[in-house]
Amino acid sequence: MSIQTRPEPCRPDYEGGGILNLMSSLIQARGGHTDTPTLDLLPPEDLAPATNIILLVIDGLGADWLRRHAPQGTLSRASRGSITSVFPPTTAAAITTYLTGEAPLQHGLTGWFTYLRELGCVMTVLPGTPRYGGVSYRGAGIDPVALFGHTSVFDRIQTLGTLVSPRYIAHSDFNLAHAGRAEILTFETLTEMFRQTLRALRPRPLWVRPRQPELRYLYLYWPRLDAIGHEQGIESRAAVTHLAEIEESLGDFLTAAKGTDTLMVVTADHGQVDTRAAELIDLADHPELADSLLLPLCGEPRAAFCYLRADRTGVFEDYCSQVLGDRVDLFPSRQLVEEGWFGMGTPHPRFMDRIGDYCLVPRGSGVIRERLPGERPHPQIGVHGGWSKAEMMVPLCVLRV
Repeated sequence: MSIQTRPEPCRPDYEGGGILNLMSSLIQARGGHTDTPTLDLLPPEDLAPATNIILLVIDGLGADWLRRHAPQGTLSRASRGSITSVFPPTTAAAITTYLTGEAPLQHGLTGWFTYLRELGCVMTVLPGTPRYGGVSYRGAGIDPVALFGHTSVFDRIQTLGTLVSPRYIAHSDFNLAHAGRAEILTFETLTEMFRQTLRALRPRPLWVRPRQPELRYLYLYWPRLDAIGHEQGIESRAAVTHLAEIEESLGDFLTAAKGTDTLMVVTADHGQVDTRAAELIDLADHPELADSLLLPLCGEPRAAFCYLRADRTGVFEDYCSQVLGDRVDLFPSRQLVEEGWFGMGTPHPRFMDRIGDYCLVPRGSGVIRERLPGERPHPQIGVHGGWSKAEMMVPLCVLRV
């Protein structure tokens, strides 16, 4: 088969221009050790002098989208440039990078649906349940700390750590497995997120504070922009309005936090693109393709990992080339590993289990989906996980208080 190529995909940068390198800078600035190159746009020495370092990750905030919709806003004025996410640029892979300081090749989480051979099923790794439904990791008697085997960023640094998280996921199995020794603060609203952060910056009354402030690292995660994008479209009025709300609340926080010697870094896990119903490839409409698969499609609708039946490889390749050739690009998963799409260095011991035989990437803003029996339809307008610039590039904004 002649492997299709997509013109000029946006490659993740793990050598000094991506979110992995940002985490290396942050870890080193807080006394930890990393073997990963630091971020060219924000070296550790720019971060280390601050008493408080805050990393705010706004889920779904693409760099170009921010420039187009708020060119004179607080975040754009604080921009140092753009950096890349990881591949695939999706929450499961990128947030795990933020919480571990490792690339997907090392941490081994490759999408919303990840096949965990050790558990014998395809998992929704963030909620922590099998794709077909069921109980969580701990509910099934599985220790997620041992399962993932990750070292938290909060256990890699030498200073105080605080994780400020939405209440509905703050104590999930995934979060607890990656929180390490961090203090966990929860919130429900944007205002409450910043209020909790301010409390962490000023944890004690003035008269009992030490003369030498304790250094601290705070990680904040805000999910609502991504949710709006999925539901209504990232180009929707609702998404743009919410960006204004974020910037207003951020401005109030910066005013309230004056005098705390804080440096805040604002970025994202990925951007989004809007898709149309006509761009959907539904596996139910392609039974010959579906019959070639050993497992359900894994990964993401914008970058699907395909596990093939041993006797159907040729049929699968021919179908993708002849029937879907103008709609998808197809790459052997091992080729993407060799080309460095998932990171560099020694892979996670189960990494190859988790990317299948092929990676199928829809062109344009297309998606490919498969619905299991009993699985509810979950249509989305805003999507991510592919290698377009809109999905891969995220902003790097630096604000000092």
